[in-house]
Amino acid sequence: MRCAVKGREAGVSLSGLVVVLVVLGAAALVAMRVFPAWAEYRSIKQAIVVAKATGGSNREMQQAFERNAEINNITVISSRDLVITRDNGEADISFAYEKRIPLAGNVSLLIDYAGTTDPSGDVAAKATK
Repeated sequence: MRCAVKGREAGVSLSGLVVVLVVLGAAALVAMRVFPAWAEYRSIKQAIVVAKATGGSNREMQQAFERNAEINNITVISSRDLVITRDNGEADISFAYEKRIPLAGNVSLLIDYAGTTDPSGDVAAKATK
């Protein structure tokens, strides 16, 4: 049997609480800064899928991407940055870009984004903007 020692207190100290709050604050700051860039990346991936579904010539797919980019406020890349490849008559669209996200002062986060409609996942675009 265990006996509880009287007078012994349990809990989080003030310094421990401050450390936990600082870590949570830093994580929240990074999440708030990264989420818009991630949401734009997801919009670009959806836009190239829609552009591929429209089919047609390369210019028609670029125009479809431009329409979707205008609706979804995609500003980081344009239709000229897309790499459209044709393999056995089927078009695949790829893109790649870098996004620099300032965090605090001179500290920033650099993320490389890339995507493709190719089922194999091979990204033809390696150019950065």
